[in-house]
Amino acid sequence: MVFADQQLLTVILSIIIGVLAAIVYSLRVLVLMERRVARMEMHLERMANRILREESIIEKKILSKKR
Repeated sequence: MVFADQQLLTVILSIIIGVLAAIVYSLRVLVLMERRVARMEMHLERMANRILREESIIEKKILSKKR
């Protein structure tokens, strides 16, 4: 009886440790994904700023030609 209880505890502890390891791994993956998304947002923001600069240059050229 004592041996069966100890085996049950070992199985339960193994399951708990496995679940905790899975949670830690999932959090690691989430952090990596968040960093990638942040980097993508930064690149998109840079591209948008470049487009805005180009648009303002084009608008200035069009306005100067009309005068």
